[in-house]
Amino acid sequence: MSADLPLVRRLEAMGLRAWPAKNVHYDGAWQLRLTAGHPSKRLNSLSVLDQSDISDIEIRFEKARRHYEAFGRPLLVRETPLTPPALVEFLQAEAAEPFDATVVMTLDLFRFEPDDGVELLPSQDVGRFVGAALKVSPVGELTRAGLAEVVTAIRPAHGFFIREEEDGEPFAAGLCVHDFDMAGIEAFAVAPGARRKGHGRELATGMLRWARGRGARTAWLQVTETNTAALALYQSLGFQEAYRYRYWREKAEK
Repeated sequence: MSADLPLVRRLEAMGLRAWPAKNVHYDGAWQLRLTAGHPSKRLNSLSVLDQSDISDIEIRFEKARRHYEAFGRPLLVRETPLTPPALVEFLQAEAAEPFDATVVMTLDLFRFEPDDGVELLPSQDVGRFVGAALKVSPVGELTRAGLAEVVTAIRPAHGFFIREEEDGEPFAAGLCVHDFDMAGIEAFAVAPGARRKGHGRELATGMLRWARGRGARTAWLQVTETNTAALALYQSLGFQEAYRYRYWREKAEK
């Protein structure tokens, strides 16, 4: 489907602020993001924010490659509807390969009708959230310090949502970022042993209630296209696809 480019631009801007990289370098509309302490592809990839910025692609691509190599990272390109087709053609000519597509979804909060459930209040305790998030959904190579570095860099208003057993063991966690009239859900996860019990729906509903209560008009989130369970949950809440993006990587030499 054809993407709404003004909406894509807004959501891209919101996503960058909701999940901020440690280092950001600009080459025109080419944005190079790097975060040594976090392995996330979103935090360590090149995005082009304007389809018209296509001058000297080969030279700039090589400069970008060297930039990431200097930090010990491979060059990953994040292709969104804002990516110039000429850059995609260049990647194809270079025998790069696409992988890991993500669906960006939105929800009109004025039409959101939350289920009856427990009213959830967010925490502002970074350490508690970081510990819970890594307990619920461990990420290889990611340390508490690395996740805390990203979370503490978030500038818009935000709240940490944590669900715990009576003994204090966390089984679900998420982060909601309220930025102007939009609210984004990040780092949303339910522990494997707690899935298919309604906890994910309850957590998401609580976050959306909080966002709407603060005046947000639209909620958004990102989910890997292969995560069918999460997609089904979000669709049942009323989220609809806004656009997709995917990554490109250079093929390893044999």
